[in-house]
Amino acid sequence: MGILDISNKELVAYGIVAILLYSAALAVYRVTLHPLAKFPGPRLAATTEWYEFYHDIVRQGKFIWHIQKLHDQYGPIVRIMPNELHIRDPDYYDEIYAPSSKKRDKSAAWVTLGGSTGSVFATADHNLHRQRRAVLNPFFSKKSIADKEVQIREKVEHLCRRLTAAATAAVTGEGEGEGEVVRVDVAFTELTMDIITDFAFGERTTLLDEPDFGLVWKESLIKLSANGVILRQFPWIWPVLKRIPLWLLQLLRSPAAGLVVWQHLVRARIENIIALNREGADKKVEGSIFQTVLDSDVPPEEKSLDRLQDEAQIVVGAGTETTAKSLSFIAFYLNEDPAKLQRARDEIKTAGPELDGSFSLAKLEKLPYLTACIMEGLRMMSGVTGRLPRVAHETLHYQDWAIPAGTPVSQMNWVVNNDPNIFPQPLEFRPDRWIEAERAGIRLDRYMVSFMRGSRSCLGINLAWAELYLALAYVIARFDLVPYDTVAERDVHIDRDLFVGVPKPESKGIRATVVLVGKD
Repeated sequence: MGILDISNKELVAYGIVAILLYSAALAVYRVTLHPLAKFPGPRLAATTEWYEFYHDIVRQGKFIWHIQKLHDQYGPIVRIMPNELHIRDPDYYDEIYAPSSKKRDKSAAWVTLGGSTGSVFATADHNLHRQRRAVLNPFFSKKSIADKEVQIREKVEHLCRRLTAAATAAVTGEGEGEGEVVRVDVAFTELTMDIITDFAFGERTTLLDEPDFGLVWKESLIKLSANGVILRQFPWIWPVLKRIPLWLLQLLRSPAAGLVVWQHLVRARIENIIALNREGADKKVEGSIFQTVLDSDVPPEEKSLDRLQDEAQIVVGAGTETTAKSLSFIAFYLNEDPAKLQRARDEIKTAGPELDGSFSLAKLEKLPYLTACIMEGLRMMSGVTGRLPRVAHETLHYQDWAIPAGTPVSQMNWVVNNDPNIFPQPLEFRPDRWIEAERAGIRLDRYMVSFMRGSRSCLGINLAWAELYLALAYVIARFDLVPYDTVAERDVHIDRDLFVGVPKPESKGIRATVVLVGKD
C-alpha cells in the first residue's frame, strides 16, 4: 500500500510537470513561432487567454478600454489574444465587416454567447448564416415594418397612457414625494420588448401595465448579457447548467437562473407556435416571425424546437435593449437641454399629429432635426459595445501587415462611434453635427456603426428606426421627462462592456418626473 501511495504521488507530480512543460512550450511557440508572433502587442496577451479574462471578468467589462490603451502604446493594429488581432482604424471597418460578396465567418469562440448557438446571430459559418438570415429578412424589410406601423403606434400609445398616469399622479400629489419618479430606461425597455414579443410570437404582451414597467425584465436582459460574457470564457458551463434543476439554481441564487428562466419561457412560446401549426392552417399564428420560419422551405432541422428557441432568445433580446437604450439617451439629453427639446418639439408639430392624434412614420422620417437626434442617440448608445471578430477566408492586408487567413480580426463599435477625430467631443449630445456634415457634403453616417455593417449587420434596423421615430414623436410632443437625480457620467455614459454597454454599478438608472406639456 505504501508503494502504491508513493507511485500515485509520483504520477501526480509527473502530471503537474507535464502540464507546466506543455504550458511553457505553448507560450514560447505563441511568442516566437505563431503566425501572429510578429504583430505588435504585449507578450502576456500573446501568451494566454487569461489576459482577456482578467479585464473582462475580474475587472467587470473593462477590456475595450484597455485595448484602447494598447493601441495608444503599440499602434493601429494590436495582437490582443494569442489568436486574435484588433485594429483601430474606422476607415478599415468595412474590410473586416464586409458585404456578402466577401466571405466572413464569425469567430467560433463567440458563438457560445447567450447559450443560443442555433441562432442566426451565433452562426459562425458564412454560408449557413446567409441561409438562416434569408428566411427572416422579409419579415424585417422596410415594407413589412411599414405594414406594422399601426401595431407599433398602439404600443407607443400604451406607453403614453402610462406616462400620463404618472404625470397626473405628480400633479395631484398621488405619487411619491413631489411626484412619481419613472425609470425612463425601464419604460422604454418594456415598450420595445412588448413590440418585438408580439411580432415574434403573435402574443399580446403587457409589460407596460406592470407597476414598475416590468423592472425585472430590464434587469434580466443585463444579467443575460453578463452571463454571456462568462459563457464565452467557459463554454462548457452552459451544458452543465442546463442539467441543473431550475429550483436548485434559484435556491443557490445563481446569476444563471435568470438565463434558464428566460429560456424556459421562450421555449414554451415556441412549443405553442409549433403545436398550433400542426393543428392546421386555421390555427397558425399568422403574421408572427416564427410562423414565417415554419412556413418557409428550409430543411426540417432548421425548424426544430431547439433551433427556433435559440433564434427566439436572440431576436427578443436584440430587439429590446439597444433600441430602448437609444430612446433613453435621447430623452435624457433633450430634457436636459430645454432649447434642444423645444426645437425638436416644434419640428414634430410640423409633421402632425393627424386628426386621430396619430403621427405618420413617413412624415417623421423627413424631419431633419429629429433624424439628427436619433443619429446622435444611436451613436452614443453604440449597439453592441464589445468586439465581434470576423474571420476572412483570404489574407487581409492592412498597411504593411499581411493578416493570415483564418485569423479573427475585430474593431469595436463604441470606439468607432466615439473617435474624437470624427466626432469631436464624443461624449456630448450634439445633433447638429449630423446636419452640419450633410450641408458640407460629408458622409458622417458611414462612421456610425451601431447597427454593424456588412452581411451580418443588424437584422432589425428598420424596426428600430420605426420605433425610434414614433416613440420620440409621441413622447416629446406630450411630455417633459424632467431628469430626477440622474447625471450623465454616472447613469448614462457607458462604463462597462457586458456585451451591451452599461453605466456605473452605482447607477439607479435614467429617472425622471413626468410633466404633461402645457401643464405646470
